[in-house]
Parts: sequence; structure tokens; C-alpha cells
Amino acid sequence: MRPAPTILHLDMDAFFAAAEQAAKPSLRGKPVVVGGIGPRGVVSTASYEARVFGIRSAMPTAQARRLCPNAAYLTPRFTLYRQVSEAVMELLHALSPLVEPLSLDEAFVDLEAGGVPPETAAVRGVGEQLRRDIRSATGLTGSVGLAGAKLLAKIASEAAKPDGLVVIEPGTERELLGPMTVRTLPGVGPATAETLRRAGIHTVAETAEAGEAELVRLLGKAHGAGLYAMALGRDDRPVVAERDAKSISVEDTFEVDLTDRTRVRSEVLRLADRCVQRLRAAGRSGRTVVIKVRNYDFSTLTRSETLRGPTDDPAVIREAAARLLEMVDTTGGVRLLGVGVSGLADFTQEDLFAQVATEREAEETAKAAAAAAEASGGGTEPHEAEEERPRRWHPGLDVVHDEYGAGWVQGSGVGRVTVRFETPWSAPGRVRTFAVEDPALRPGEPLPLVRGGPADGQSSEPAILPKSLSPEPGEDTGSEVGEEISSR
Repeated sequence: MRPAPTILHLDMDAFFAAAEQAAKPSLRGKPVVVGGIGPRGVVSTASYEARVFGIRSAMPTAQARRLCPNAAYLTPRFTLYRQVSEAVMELLHALSPLVEPLSLDEAFVDLEAGGVPPETAAVRGVGEQLRRDIRSATGLTGSVGLAGAKLLAKIASEAAKPDGLVVIEPGTERELLGPMTVRTLPGVGPATAETLRRAGIHTVAETAEAGEAELVRLLGKAHGAGLYAMALGRDDRPVVAERDAKSISVEDTFEVDLTDRTRVRSEVLRLADRCVQRLRAAGRSGRTVVIKVRNYDFSTLTRSETLRGPTDDPAVIREAAARLLEMVDTTGGVRLLGVGVSGLADFTQEDLFAQVATEREAEETAKAAAAAAEASGGGTEPHEAEEERPRRWHPGLDVVHDEYGAGWVQGSGVGRVTVRFETPWSAPGRVRTFAVEDPALRPGEPLPLVRGGPADGQSSEPAILPKSLSPEPGEDTGSEVGEEISSR
């Protein structure tokens, strides 16, 4: 334990939902839910206004809609969230070389390694300045916890929410932790909590009073000893700058169970391509390909294949995923599919199989193109057929209209899409409805949340609302956000 609270934990407040409110003036102060919007979707983040209704992360979206039907239910925009996260992490790295990101919106910082004096006043000043810098750079708020250990710093940031700062002075740990539920401690999930409850242990103080020997008897040597130390407020885990990923994966849950084998295979191949994109973005390669299949009855199975060497070749990974799918019976219906790569490395190993797979894929693509041209009398190219497919406009996504400028999808259905035209710097914008195939409407890129903020100047799309659409004082700016036209 450190004698000064020089470990900082930052947790952005309702990150995804807060970013959406910052980007969409008409949603500020209103309940916003970000996550899967279909019938099988799950809530990723709820704004504080939505949490008043009992909505929480990991809750089924259908349940959230029953609790708060007038909330704005939006599709996540990870491009924006990553841009904001990079700006926040840059601020953290300016404080110390030891920054341990836990997710896009959460990280530990070792202030002592950054030369901050080990004094409460000094670290508090750094924390307060960090909060101001985050608001200035992103327009969002974050909560800061400061303590002499990672466990306590995280507890402090949770106590500081929303938009606050809490310092836990060394020496006050046991007094602070004692009344808290045992679930507060890292590593105590539902199963461990139930084991402790049966033994009459409910709080952190009762955990400490039980003694190390009793906890080891109940939970095993490693888990029991570690839990006892944390119950006493002891946590010597260091801030680790590099957290090496063990695998990279992507998955999708479908609104309706997939029963068509051809469709299942095409989804697996699409997921394999997305996985390769993430793999290459991380500068990694992998040796083991894994697929995940969740059936209609929620039973889940995985299949894996280890290649002769690490690769990031999309053809090789697609072919391996397709082979693995052949080992799985999907006739009953599939609700979720996933593709991942593990055994990561920082290099690729040239493999003749990769060349063969690439050549085979090119040959199959050429045959498919020839068959399509023949079927259409030779007048339609494959890419033209692709363009004829109806567009999908998901709520919350960015769009640009040739006449009205930048906006976001408020809802869509029955061949129509409703767009609210506003930017992060404008007043709440007006609503317009278009045909889904309107040629003047196209997907856009996220705008920065503040002028001069992350991604500012990177988008070629209009960054302001045209004056013809700016509402006059007191003018109605369109339908309420809760008047949802259609979810999907």
C-alpha cells in the first residue's frame, strides 16, 4: 500500500450515452439508451436520465423499452467513441508513462511515475485539472478516484459519479470498505457471493473477520487468500502500461433465428472479414481460428482450428471458419455467430495454403460474376446489383443530405426514414422525412463533439446546420424524441 493516494482511476460518465447527447442537442437532458435496438438487443449504456427508470447496462432492450418507452434508443457509433477515447487517453499519457486502459472509457494512472509529488493536495489538483481538460477537449465529463491502491481508486471513482472526484486517504481503507457488500471486491461474482452468503458473510467487514483460513477453506487457496487481503484494503497490484490482448473476435446476434445454411455461411464469412480488419488494425496476426455458435435454445458451442503459423490473410481465416462451420449442426436455428482469432503474434508466416486459398477465392469470385452477368443477359454487373439493395437506416447513425446538411437518423420504417438535422454546436434541429432510397441522402461521418476536438477537420461532410433550417426562438423543432417511427 502506498503512503499517498497517487493511483488515479478515471471512469467516463455514461460514456456512450453521454457522447450521443453531446452530439445531438435535441437529446440533452432526455433519456438515451445505446445498444442493440432489435428485439434481441442488449443495453450497452443508459444515460442518467434513463437510469431513473431502472434501465441498466446488459438489460435486454425489450425490457428497457417497457420501462421507458419514450427514451431514444440508438445504435452504437464506435468510430466516434474511439475518437473521444483516444483524446482522453492522450490526456492521461501526458500525466504519466504508466497508463493502464481497461476499456474505451476507463483507465488507471500511476501519478507517482509521472513525477507528481506524493501529497494529497498535489494529486487532488492533478485530478481536478484532468477533469477540466477532459471537458474542454471532448465536452464530456469523467469521474476521478484517487487512492493508494487500484482497488480503492476504482471504488473512489464509483463514489464520485457523476462528474466528481473522491480521494481516499491511506489509513482509512478498512473503515471505508467495512460496510460495503462483498460484491464490491474484485473477483467476487454471483457464485462466490452465494458461497459466502451461505457461510453468513455479506459485507467486506465480515469477510475480513472470517479470517484467511476460513476463506481459503470456502474458496480455495489462491482466491481465498487474495480476497482476504483485499478485504483488509491491501492491494499491491501495479499499474501496467501494456495489457497484451490474448484474442480478437467479433460476433453478431440476429433478430430472427437463421435457419438457411447458405445465409449462416455467408454471415460467418462476413464476420471473418471483420475479424481480420480488427486484427490488422491492431498490427497482429493469429494462429488459431475460432467460431462461436449460439443455437435457438441458447446452447452455445465453439469450434477451433490451429493453423501451421500465424496469419492475417483474410482468405485463410475465411476458409478455416467455413471448415469449422461444417462441423456444426445449425438446422434448429442460430441466434448468434462469432469468429475470433487467438494465439496472437506480431508477425505473419508466409504459407502456401494462403496463396492457394487466395487464388481459389479469386476464381470463385470470377465464376460468380460470370454467372450473374449471364443470368441478367450480360447487362448488369455484380456491384450494380449490390447498389440496388434497400438501404438500412438505423436510429442514431450519421447522415448527410445534399440540401439540408448533416444530421442523424431518428427512425425508419415502411420505406421512409426520418432525420433530425443538427450538429453538436447547433440548436436542436428540425425533422425531415425522406424515402429510404432518396439519392440526396447518404451515410455520414461522426462530427467532433466540440470545435477543435477529436476528429475536427477530418470529415469532409458539412459541419454546421444550414441557416434555412436553424429554428427561430420559440419555434417548434419537430417531434419529441420519444415519438419513434420505427426501430428497425
